[in-house]
Amino acid sequence: MKGNLFPKIIFGTSSLGNLYTEIAEEQKFELVKNCFEESDGLVMFDSAGKYGAGLALEVLGKCLNQLNIQKGEVQISNKLGWLRTELKGKEPTFEPGVWKNLKNDAKQTISYKGVIECFDQGNKLLGGYTPQMVSVHDPDEYLAMAESRDHYLSLYNDILEAYRALYDLKKEGIVSAIGIGAKDWKVIQELSHDVNLDWVMIANSMTIKSHPQALLDLIYDFHLRDVWVINSAVFHSGFLVGSDYFDYKLLDPHDPSTRHLYDWREKFYLICKQYEVTPAEACVQFALQIPGVGSIALNTTDPKRVKQNIAMTEKKISPSFWRELYENGLIQIDFEKNIHVTSMD
Repeated sequence: MKGNLFPKIIFGTSSLGNLYTEIAEEQKFELVKNCFEESDGLVMFDSAGKYGAGLALEVLGKCLNQLNIQKGEVQISNKLGWLRTELKGKEPTFEPGVWKNLKNDAKQTISYKGVIECFDQGNKLLGGYTPQMVSVHDPDEYLAMAESRDHYLSLYNDILEAYRALYDLKKEGIVSAIGIGAKDWKVIQELSHDVNLDWVMIANSMTIKSHPQALLDLIYDFHLRDVWVINSAVFHSGFLVGSDYFDYKLLDPHDPSTRHLYDWREKFYLICKQYEVTPAEACVQFALQIPGVGSIALNTTDPKRVKQNIAMTEKKISPSFWRELYENGLIQIDFEKNIHVTSMD
């Protein structure tokens, strides 16, 4: 049932919100346009009020209107929980240094009323478009603020109230599916016991670099429960494809504490070169062939990369490549023997 709601590739929009760098308006328009021109079938965008303090939603809506995209031709996922606010200083107070040249700030607001406010504000920013998929964004970061067990339970209740608001939107037929997006998969696991989810987006967790068995089991369990799994941020913020950012933090390659990450990447690159597989292709294909994963969310600042990203989801990689990574200790899954390795079609 869920599969007909989600395409194999979902286009991330954090670059529209100036993540790490600001790109020109014309380039942003080309990005959105190419998603439609290069896709064969349903086009879906994943966005959030947190992305550029609402800038990503605003730019996406503007581009969709300029392209005259009909509402039935696009699916939008809006992860809710961050509300645009006035910028009072030189840079935003949330994730300083990550978002570039923003004109607004954002605050986290997770509650029944807060999520409805985020939903309504997001619709205004989208300029007439309404998301079909909604979720509570970053509940893991919200819970991480807890100073005691009682405080944790209070914050957890805020999240449950936020989901009650989303259920009401779904009951009214305003949205189609309710999900969750988080970096800490253990929080997703905890909430899945109390919230009836249609989909989950796991970020920075299920990658070629990091794939704990407990998470593999959880993803497969979601599949058995008909919960659609979207794998996101599979490059660890670009580190696996050459950046010095790892999980949204800038690393110093000369720092001994990060040397193990660079060592892993060097070995990974050597094997990729040997098999004529690009690191990006390896990351994407690994992320997609995890049993239970239905879609992958990919983001780029380069309009030309849209076609390449789509092609990477169809790339065929020799089983011997995965075996080589496994035998060199770079991955922990032996795809020839590991459990759950079946077709997810």
